Amino acid sequence: MPTYNYICHDCRRVVRLFFTYAEYDTAVPVCPHCQSKKLRRKIGRVAVAKSEDARMDSMMDDSALAGLDENDPRSLGQFMRKMSQEMGEDLGDEFNEVVDRLERGESPESIEQSMPELAEGMGGPDMGGMGDFDDF
Repeated sequence: MPTYNYICHDCRRVVRLFFTYAEYDTAVPVCPHCQSKKLRRKIGRVAVAKSEDARMDSMMDDSALAGLDENDPRSLGQFMRKMSQEMGEDLGDEFNEVVDRLERGESPESIEQSMPELAEGMGGPDMGGMGDFDDF
């Protein structure tokens, strides 16, 4: 059943109402908080489905890489966060911790030293430094 968002002019709340497509044309939306009929339709976000190949292509597009400075931890963190959002997957708590720390400006080497389990999970105790983000 589709949901429709409205803003109530009386109580100023955003409300979400459910109508079938058939009901939408004839329904009179009513605010569930104050019972007002003075509602204005609010257009919500639009989601566009992309194939995995299309998502990967958009991440490697020159415009997507334009702001990436491989020597700036913040830039690396922002790029990694954008990549994970584009992939549409939760990459786990460790990934999120690394990205958060990069975005705060912490160096990849410092993060690697404090999280040796990351190196072990990526093929051995010495992965040449997380500075290998240069591969992105």
